[in-house]
Amino acid sequence: MPLAMNKDVFITCAVTGSGATQDRSPKVPRSPQSIAESAIAAAKAGAAIVHCHVRDPETGAPSRDLDYYREVTDRIRDAEVDVILNLTAGMGGDMVFGGTENPLPLSDAGTDMIGATERVAHVAACLPEICTLDCGTMNFAESDYVMTNTPGMLTAMGGMMTELGVKPEIEAFDTGHLWYAKQLVADGVLDSPALVQLCMGVPWGAPDDLNTFMAMVNNVPSDWTFSAFALGRHQMAYVAAAVLAGGNVRVGLEDNLWLEKGVLAENWQLVERAQNIIENMGARVIGPAEVRAKLGLEKRAPRG
Repeated sequence: MPLAMNKDVFITCAVTGSGATQDRSPKVPRSPQSIAESAIAAAKAGAAIVHCHVRDPETGAPSRDLDYYREVTDRIRDAEVDVILNLTAGMGGDMVFGGTENPLPLSDAGTDMIGATERVAHVAACLPEICTLDCGTMNFAESDYVMTNTPGMLTAMGGMMTELGVKPEIEAFDTGHLWYAKQLVADGVLDSPALVQLCMGVPWGAPDDLNTFMAMVNNVPSDWTFSAFALGRHQMAYVAAAVLAGGNVRVGLEDNLWLEKGVLAENWQLVERAQNIIENMGARVIGPAEVRAKLGLEKRAPRG
């Protein structure tokens, strides 16, 4: 299809993620307070949406602790800056096999498999405006690790999110994930028009070449809203590519640690650089109020 550049672009900042990036940069926030402060700084720099995981404050390891999510959520909502909160629901589908000759039983180190209700418990408790739905199972870079999201699990989780009034952000790591996302909408599990994040260059999903990217874009229904990102050094190139292709952008320390060669970034700096790219392309960065109107989101008030 012909390119139709997006002239009204929103920025999502993926604040910390769940990978081992905390071992490679001291700027990756760990504690609920530091995650919230980094998210607030990103919002002040121009991010309309902040996408948040939580971590163990001492080790930096990924966590599903409900108290951590509550603290992050409350701190962001109590801040003076307005921003849309997007919580991950990707935790709890991690399978690590025992090895190539003895795959079962699963390894205790890294395996974290829980039920659908528990996977969205923090979403039900915190009621963010958006939460993520990883729309498929895939191999990751680790040799024996599989991110597990079965059709049954996605149907259950997606239905719970819809019932809670929280908009799922479909995380699509390959074209088949978009195929199944469209089925979830057809089945009435997810509302249409849907919101999609195209995740490029995550081993071993869709590679971050432009031909594959446009194949992903061309599989997004025309009335849906999409955003896109790529990992590492291609993060800012994909800011431009996403806008040119008609989408929105995601940056942040979950996906890239570097501002430039040899210079570790903070989240607000990545947002600021993305905003400069977008505006230099002749587009406009829109804020949370316009994004809510565009996506049909309900703003949640601070805890009373």
